[in-house]
This record gives sequence, C-alpha cells and structure tokens, in this order.
Amino acid sequence: MVIRRDRYLERLTSKQNNGMIKVITGIRRSGKSYLLFNLFYDHLLASGTPEDNIICIALDDVENEAYRDPYRLYSYIKERVQDNREHYYVLIDEAQYAISKEEMKNPDEPIRLYGVLNSLLRKSNVDVYITGSNSKFLSSDVMTEFRGRGDEIHISPLSFSEFYPASGQEKSDAWRDYLYYGGLPHILAESGGEAKSRYLEKLNKEMYLRDMCERYGIRDEESMLILMKVIASAIGSLSNAQKISDTFRSSGDKVITMPTISSYLKYLQESFVVEKAERYDIKGRKYISTPSKYYYSDLGLRNALLNFRQFEETHLMENAIYNELIYRGYSVDVGVVETRVDEGGKKVRKQLEVDFVVNQFNKRYYIQSAFLISDREKFEQEQAPLVKIPDSFKKIVVVGNNTPIWRNEEGITFMGIYDFLLNENSLDL
Repeated sequence: MVIRRDRYLERLTSKQNNGMIKVITGIRRSGKSYLLFNLFYDHLLASGTPEDNIICIALDDVENEAYRDPYRLYSYIKERVQDNREHYYVLIDEAQYAISKEEMKNPDEPIRLYGVLNSLLRKSNVDVYITGSNSKFLSSDVMTEFRGRGDEIHISPLSFSEFYPASGQEKSDAWRDYLYYGGLPHILAESGGEAKSRYLEKLNKEMYLRDMCERYGIRDEESMLILMKVIASAIGSLSNAQKISDTFRSSGDKVITMPTISSYLKYLQESFVVEKAERYDIKGRKYISTPSKYYYSDLGLRNALLNFRQFEETHLMENAIYNELIYRGYSVDVGVVETRVDEGGKKVRKQLEVDFVVNQFNKRYYIQSAFLISDREKFEQEQAPLVKIPDSFKKIVVVGNNTPIWRNEEGITFMGIYDFLLNENSLDL
C-alpha cells in the first residue's frame, strides 16, 4: 500500500542543500520515517543521486546500536563521505537514540549529538536530515541547540485527503472510519475494528503516556492519564488549568493541583499529542489569555482514550477541521466577537464565538463548523458571529453533509465537509 504525502515531500525537496539541518518532527507513528526513508529516498534516486551517496542510519535498529554514540556516528559518516567533489545526503532516523539519559535529564549537560550535527553542516557537500520522536526531540530543542540552523518540517497524521484514496473505501465509509479511528498511517494496514482499537489503545498506554513520563520525570502516571482523558472528553470546549482542577475536585476524582495541570498541558503540547488554540478578540484585535481550546492531533487516539464511548460527530468534525487547517500550514485561533443585544429593554454585552480565525501571511478566513443545520434558527445561530465581524475577510460555514457550495446575501460561503477537506484550495472557492 502506497500512501501519498506530496505536501511534506515538496517541503523537504524545497529545502534541499539550503545549509541547514532538516528536522522532521511530529507525533509518534505519524509517518516521519516513511517520509524520509521511502518517499524522500526514492526522490533522491529519481533525481540522479547515486545510491552510495545516500547514507541512511536508523538508530532504533539494533544493528546500528554502535552508532548511538555520537562520535562513532560522526566517524561512520565521515568514512562514507569520501569524495569532496560529490554531494552526499545523510538521513538519520530516531535521532534521540544518540542522546544519553544523563544528557536529557541534566539541562547543563552538553548534548554531543547536536555538536556532531553542527559539525556536519560545515561540510559543504553534506546535506543532513533527521527525525526524532515527539517526546525526546522537540522543535524547541532543535531551534535552540542548532543555533538557528535547524529547519523544521512538522508532520501530522494523515489528512482526510491522504487517508481517503489510500483506504480504498467509499467516501462516506472512509469519513466514518477517519472520525472513529483517526489518521495514523498504520491504521490502514490493520484489518477490522478490533485490531484498530487495540493498536490505538496500545499506543496511548505504551508509547505516548510512557514516553512523556520518562522524558519529564513524571512519577504519577495515573494523574497524567486522567488529564489526557479529561482533555479528550472536552475537545472544542473552553478550558484552562484552573477549570480542570476545579473539575477534579467537584467530581471526587484524584486531586491534581493547578501548577501540575499547567505543566502536564505543556507536556502534551510539546509532545504533539494535543494542540492549543488561543482566543482572539476580533474587534479588539488582541489575544485573550485564558481560557483556550485543546484539540487532539489524532482523533483515533482521542477516541481510544475514552474507550470509544464518546463519539460526538459535532465535536469530532470540529477537531478534524482544525487539524486540516494546521496541515495546510495555517495558524489557527478561536475567535470572539463582542456585540450588544437587547434583553428586557436593556442593551447588554454578549460574546459570540467564531470557531476558527485562520491566518497565513496576508490572508485571513473566519470559519464556523456546523455538523447539522436543521432549521432557520440553527442557520441564524451559525452565521450570527460572522455577520458581526467588521471586516471584509472571507467567512465560511462548513456543514457536515454534501451540500453544494453556495453564498448567501450576507456574503457568507457554505460548503460541505467533503468539499472542504478534499480540495486544498477550498477556502478560496
């Protein structure tokens, strides 16, 4: 089965030989190794690069265990780079294996791997590409330790436009499975719902939870798991550390302090398990510090955390739209529009929510997610915040059915979820 990941491959190829270390980051099992060792490797061969000039090292492979010592790794690469007149490509998978536990635990301990990779950059005929697991090799580390010479390519689980053709299913069946089991590539190789569910449950427990606890020295694994479930059950809802802490107290669950919850939320974001969308006052043109919304990077992982018992298509579709916008390279906030309404003869202030304020360079879009518009009242409810926005940027309502694309008298565009997800230019239709 071949899964096309053209967007990421284009990003990699556009950065070839730019004098920087290309670092592929993303949640575990999102396809980083496949992108580097399969798609990019094949591209290099097709472009005329001799096979001997492509140096591939998978550090998680027991056969390469010796090269987890950064200096032995450097010596091996140096031996392979024999001719200064030829160009070489170094592809290192799971780079965190070359970082010792002592180096990871002690912030004052110099990480030898970073020095080795920086040394490789000094060779004008060597181009370096690495992947790292989300919990050991984070973008913040990359940009700090490579002294501005790290170029990050962040990879997400499969978008629906990648998932659907690879699934071999009818569109509606593929969409149902995508909402339920998510877009981690291996899901497409598992046969049957039970196998898919077990795979996702195992990843949550043995990879994401364990990795975060190991990296950050979390001893109370149970508390982190509870928090992950709380966030999973509240996607699309406004939340913050204080609110979550209060929820624990009122429910009688294990009490977790607000500072601990704040730290755990940070770890989940750094590990790419969840994404945080901040609130933005559209009229006031300023950010509102709290509360925020959290979305899961993969819907299948979210559903598995809750034992597949909370399958609310309204919230899952909103999460899928958020993920699609991130996949397309947009920055995404949650919008707030303040207006005045008449209540009992008095004018009172009211905040209306715009699901997504979407920005990229000089472009901006306002997007509402509406799983079902069943009557005129619901129609007015969905468009009300958009009508109150005092600018001319495009306003869109994405509906959870196959409605045709149309524009109403207020200038608001309505489109179905398939048109939005399967056409990368859908925001400009």
